[in-house]
Amino acid sequence: MYKLVAIDIDGTLVNDHKQITKEVNDAIQAARAKGVKVVLCTGRPIDGIDPFIDELKLNSEDEYTITFNGALVQNTFTEEVISETSLTYGDLKALYELSVNVESPMHYFDSANLYTPHKNINKYTVYESYINSIPLHYMPVEEALEDMLIPKVMFIDEPDRLDKIIRSIPEEFRERYEMVQSAPFFLEILHPSVSKGNAVKKLAEKLGIQREEVICMGDGGNDLSMIEYAGCGVAMANAIPSIKEAAKFQTLSNNENGVAYAIQKLILDK
Repeated sequence: MYKLVAIDIDGTLVNDHKQITKEVNDAIQAARAKGVKVVLCTGRPIDGIDPFIDELKLNSEDEYTITFNGALVQNTFTEEVISETSLTYGDLKALYELSVNVESPMHYFDSANLYTPHKNINKYTVYESYINSIPLHYMPVEEALEDMLIPKVMFIDEPDRLDKIIRSIPEEFRERYEMVQSAPFFLEILHPSVSKGNAVKKLAEKLGIQREEVICMGDGGNDLSMIEYAGCGVAMANAIPSIKEAAKFQTLSNNENGVAYAIQKLILDK
């Protein structure tokens, strides 16, 4: 029997209107009633998923979330940190220099804020702030605090431009950091040990849950590590090809209550 379900948010849990449908919510509550732990696992910061946590009632003392693509794992009620792996100020400086060299706009985070080093703020930075309801600040890299903990840096641009930018990143940076393209206009750059898969593994071990008892659902490049880790990786119908290839089960799309369909077939019907 499956005991843990880790669910990506954008393109998976929510439909294209950023809504959790009644069908998906009902299925999640039914799984929880059977004793299954449901964990949101996202590239978003914690403040960006608070409404979903509340809507799904995942805010009691024994509930957890995985945010920043696995850089932060914490209890949603007590805010106890289970795992936190961040970039340093030195990493920020190096990645900013890289962004200049490859001509990519960028932004970066601490645990509660979004920062841009650009006076002309990119529209995708504004979008990031908006969808996550987090404060946006202009802060040149040289003015950032040297003890700042940085969950992730993001390179951002139009999809065709970002594809070229990614191809131009030197191999030494690819080896030094974890880089995942979470959307056509977002490249997320993290500590090399950070991934959704590693975060789900750490949480499962803390909860005494075996790999074979874990389901992970996703659609994008940053979901691949947890799809590969899970006892049953679930690909949305709208997932990118690599996710579909790695998954053991394919469900319906995020606009067709795909999370509900997978929970029904894999948990509730068993």
